Amino acid sequence: MHLILRKAKQQQRQSDAQNTAAIQRKERSERILSSEGVPVNPDLPLLEVRHGAGPRDKEEVALRTLCVLMTAIKAERMDQTMVLRVVRQYGLAAYFSREEKDFIRDPQPSEKQRSRFLWRYEAAWTLLWSLGYVKILSIPRDACDVAFAVSCMRDRNAQAFIANAKQRPFDQVLDQADLIYRYHWSLVDATLAKRATPVDLNAGIVYERHYALNWLKRHHDQDWDSVTTDSGGL
Repeated sequence: MHLILRKAKQQQRQSDAQNTAAIQRKERSERILSSEGVPVNPDLPLLEVRHGAGPRDKEEVALRTLCVLMTAIKAERMDQTMVLRVVRQYGLAAYFSREEKDFIRDPQPSEKQRSRFLWRYEAAWTLLWSLGYVKILSIPRDACDVAFAVSCMRDRNAQAFIANAKQRPFDQVLDQADLIYRYHWSLVDATLAKRATPVDLNAGIVYERHYALNWLKRHHDQDWDSVTTDSGGL
C-alpha cells in the first residue's frame, strides 16, 4: 500500500511539473506571436504531454528525414532511374511510409502528387532542425533553403547522416509544437473570418511544420501517413 501511495504521489508531482511547463510554454508562445503581430487566442488549450511520452529515437527520426527528403527530391522531377539508385544507395526502401512508397515507385506521378510531395521540403526542414542540421525555425513565412536541405543528405551516406545528427532536447520540440499550433490557429481564424493572412504567414509552411512536429512529439501515436494537425495535445 505504501509503495502504491508513493508511486501515486510521484506521478502527481510529475503531472504538476508538466502542467507548469505547459503553462510557461503557452505564455512564451503568446509573447512571441504578439511581438510578431500575430493574433493570439488566450483561450486555446495548453500543449499537454501524456505521462511517459518522450522523444523518438534519433535513428528513427534520421531515417524518416531521409525518406521525406527523397520524396521531395523526386517531386522536383528527378529521373526515375536515379531516384531508385539513390534509394538503394541509402537503403531507404524499408523505411518509406505506404504513401511515400507508392509515390517513389510511380514512374509518372500526377502533378497533384508532385505538388504535394514538393511541399514536404518544409516538413524535412523541420526534421533537420530537430536533428541539429538546421539552426533555427524562423517565422513560417519564407520557403526553406532547399539547396541546403538537399546537401545535408547528398554530402553524407545514411550512416554518417545518423551519426552526425545532434538531436535537440524534447522540450525544444514541444516549444516549437506549441508555437506552430498557435500560428496555425491564427491562419485558420483569419480564413474563417475572411481576413488577410497575419504577417504574410505561409499556410503551406505552417501545415508542413505542424505536421512534422506532431509526428516528432507522437501526436496520438499516429504514424507518418496519418498525422493530424487538429490540436496541440499528445
